[in-house]
Formats: sequence, structure tokens, C-alpha cells
Amino acid sequence: MSIPQQGGGPIERHEQLAEYLADGCKPRDAWRIGTEHEKFGYCKDTLKPLPYAGDRSIHAVLSGLRDQFGWAPVEEGGHLIGLEKDGANVSLEPGGQLELSGAPLETIHGTCDEVNDHLAQVKAVADRIGVGFIGLGAAPHWTHDEMPLMPKGRYKLMDGYMKKVGSLGTQMMRRTCTVQVNLDFSSEADMVQKLRVALALQPVATALFASSPFLEGRLNGHKSWRSRIWRDLDAARTGMLPFVFEDGMGFERWVEYVLDVPMYFVYRDGTYIDALGQSFRDFLKGELPALPGEIATMSDWADHLTTVFPEARIKKFIEMRGADGGPWRRLCALPAFWVGLMYDQTALDAAWDVARGWDAETREGLRIAASVDGLQARVGDVDMLSVARLCVEIAEQGLKARARPGAGGMIPDEAHFLNALKESIESGHVLADELIARFEGPWNENVTPVFGEFSY
Repeated sequence: MSIPQQGGGPIERHEQLAEYLADGCKPRDAWRIGTEHEKFGYCKDTLKPLPYAGDRSIHAVLSGLRDQFGWAPVEEGGHLIGLEKDGANVSLEPGGQLELSGAPLETIHGTCDEVNDHLAQVKAVADRIGVGFIGLGAAPHWTHDEMPLMPKGRYKLMDGYMKKVGSLGTQMMRRTCTVQVNLDFSSEADMVQKLRVALALQPVATALFASSPFLEGRLNGHKSWRSRIWRDLDAARTGMLPFVFEDGMGFERWVEYVLDVPMYFVYRDGTYIDALGQSFRDFLKGELPALPGEIATMSDWADHLTTVFPEARIKKFIEMRGADGGPWRRLCALPAFWVGLMYDQTALDAAWDVARGWDAETREGLRIAASVDGLQARVGDVDMLSVARLCVEIAEQGLKARARPGAGGMIPDEAHFLNALKESIESGHVLADELIARFEGPWNENVTPVFGEFSY
């Protein structure tokens, strides 16, 4: 989850809202890669989730990273709730999931080094206090009541509101993990093309990265339960956004969409003020019930942009949001997949050609089918495995065209980071399929061996 924004004067013109997004436009040589991933912490002896405080806790992990590896603390209300260092930050998801929001980096080689360094640091701290971490799309056997709610004002507000607007929102908050990548655009037209590709092909990422077939110790009937959760969370702020594919899409159209999404909060002087269900349009006019007479600022707008949760979204960059969390190789494969599709124009055009003929019903159907069946999904004449194979081939060509070397020039490009996905394409199976096979086979329908075999 995003941290509150700072700075920015009052919004005096409606045009400022779209201008804020347009300020994200960058020339190609300034494009960067920002990778985020979440993971579950647990006590090794009990396999229970970590509480916020105590000898074996989220606080102990954050304190260890601060003291042992020089991360700067981020506090809220006297609680240590995050860390910052060298353009990256470590933050807490609502149920204590530990998230690395990586620095904007030039290559996937750098991204993968960052992931590796972070996981090594976390393991060093965790091993010392008897804690482990695992990357899956959903908690394998913990119940809602076992998952703590982190001491962040934003989450307290969201927790109550989620129960009113959908049936699975609190599951999302406490019991899911994702990996996502944030990418740049050069112009409004470039943003539109990339956002359309991102939304249309997000089900392919859901299928390739599916790793959440368990809920409360049993099979749940989905390869990606995390994706299923997002379909019944809050219809006002989630989904595949058919309007993005209509004529007239641009920064202003995105602004109008976000303005229609009900607010969660206003952040003032370290405090989250309850604005649940209120209208940002009223805020622009100084008529927000939570702060009567006060005009919204640009930092308020930046905060509000973080409260929409479609399958892909724009701020000053585009976020790809459809993948389950997973093991190390797949954390590096996710940015490789999207960078390969997005950062070479020939590849981007080819990716759009894959999805150009799909209508809104097909795109939504693929989203649903991917969560249930993974690479075995089919909607009409669209076969997920065939589409995924084509997308990975396009991504590979895009990465080779980028020709960003690694290992001091020993590795000519970034294409090898797709190997985990190529293996899935060849076998037709993703991590969820492997987990299901082990659960039904050698694990004897006991999910707990997942911790010993799949932790970092």
C-alpha cells in the first residue's frame, strides 16, 4: 500500500489533476523499472503469522533491518511502520505482509540484484529470531482472525469500509500477496497504448504467476484465489475498466474515473481523517463533510489516486497489478515479462495486436478464467496457453531488442529472466499446479509442508 504523499499546494484549476499525471511523461532514455513484492512472515515453530509487536514480530524484523543494514525508520503514531534507503522502501501491508517497493532502476539485472539483496537481508534478520518468510498469492492456512491488522490509520479505516462494499475485501487486506512492476510512458498516446495492453493482458500474468490454490488449509477451486478476491472487493474501484478501450481515452478521462471513486481518507499532520464514501469532487469545491471549507491539495489528489485498485492503474507511471506473489525467480520474471512487452515499440505493437480484437466481455472472461484455471483457461476461441506462449515470445524479443547487458557484459540482454515462464509454457503448469499436485500427493492433503519447501 502506498505511503501518504507530502507537499503540493491547493488545487485551483481542474486541469491540474490531469497535468499531475502528464508530468510523469519521460523520454525513453529516462524510463525506469520499479518492482514491488510482498511476502508473508511466520514463526518457524508454530507456523503462525507474525504479530506486530514482540520478540518474533514485524516490529522485530523492521528493527533488525534498520539496525543491521542501515535502513532509515518511517513512523506513524509512534509505531515503526516502514523503512527507507537509496530510493527504495520497506512497508507493511494490512496483515503484516512485508513489502519491498524497489528503487526505480534501469535494468532487470539491477532489479533482480535488489530483490536478492533484500531477501538476503530479511533472511539474516529472520533467522536470528526464529522467523521465516514465504511468497505465495494467498495465505495457505491462516484464518482471518489469526491475521493481525497493522497499526496504520489508513488500514483501520479501510478495514471497516471493506465489509460494506464487498465480501472479500478484508481477505485482500490480510491474506494476499502480489508482485507488480511500475513502468514509465513518454506521452499521453504512449500511456494509452501501454495501459490498454496492461489491462487486456493482465489475465495472462494472472495465469502465469498463479500461486494461491489454498484457503484455510484446503484447495479453494482456483489457481489464483488472490485474483478471485479482487473480483468481489469494491466494484467502484476495481476491474478491467472498459472505458480505457474507448475513443477519447487520455489523462483527463482517467481523472474523471478517479473523481467518481469514493474517498477513503484525508491525511493531515500525521493523522488519517475519515472521509469514507465522500466525494473528491466535493473536496475540490471546499464542501467535503470531513473538512468543511477546506480545499483539496495536490498531495490529497496523489493520495486519492492510490485508492483505486483496477488490474492496472496510472499515477505518474503505470502499475501492473495482476500477479500473485511467488518465489525468487518469478519475482524477477514479472518485470521481465512487462518490460519486454512495453519498453520496445515493436514488441508493444505486437502485444496490442494480440488483444486488439477482444471485446470487454472477452477481457473480463479471461480475467475470471485465469483465476480459476490458470494456463488451462479458455474463453470462446481464446486459449490462454497459446496467448501466454505468444506473449512470452514477444517479451523475449522485446528484451533482446533492448539489449541491456548484465554481469559486466557477460550476459547480452535480460531475456534469461523469462526462463521460469518459458518452463511453465513448455509444461503447461504454473506454481499453483505444482502446489495442488503436492497437496493431493506427497503432502497427503496437509498444506503445512509448503512452508518447508517454498519459503525464501
